[in-house]
Amino acid sequence: MVEIVRGELVVLRERVEDDCQEEYAWRCDDELASLDASYPLRMRYDQFLRYFREELEFPSPWSHRLAIDTLAGTHIGNAMYYDIDLIRKQTEFGIMVGNKDYWSQGYGSDAFSVLTSYVFTNSVIEMIYLHTLEWNTRARLSFAKCGFREIGPVNRGGYDFIRMEISKSDWLVSQK
Repeated sequence: MVEIVRGELVVLRERVEDDCQEEYAWRCDDELASLDASYPLRMRYDQFLRYFREELEFPSPWSHRLAIDTLAGTHIGNAMYYDIDLIRKQTEFGIMVGNKDYWSQGYGSDAFSVLTSYVFTNSVIEMIYLHTLEWNTRARLSFAKCGFREIGPVNRGGYDFIRMEISKSDWLVSQK
């Protein structure tokens, strides 16, 4: 497995086929789907596996999906940056700590923090943004802990989100 970046609690690494079964279970979970403003996955595992394999074999240049592991090697979730816009020098972030045993212990914040650092130091990206459900206080606090500031409300598909963002210049100041 190819490690991308290591934090205090987590390792972000390239996804591998062995991650598929856990990711499938997380995508089928009602509670996790509600936190993502989506519906639980209803496709069969063999269909999801085929899609997962295709994504590994033919990755998009506009999206990078990574696995989140604990330092001990337990796969607990995934993070991604997508809608990569090299002209505007911005990208959107997403995260899911699918293993609920690791919720509210700093794993998600650590993953977001090291992903932010990785993107700003290894790309031309100058702005990272995200959308989180307005009622998801735990996520909003976690993102704020990582330096993201609330910009304002956004309605997408009938859901109320809060847009949050961090600029590279603000991130650099926070690193001093």
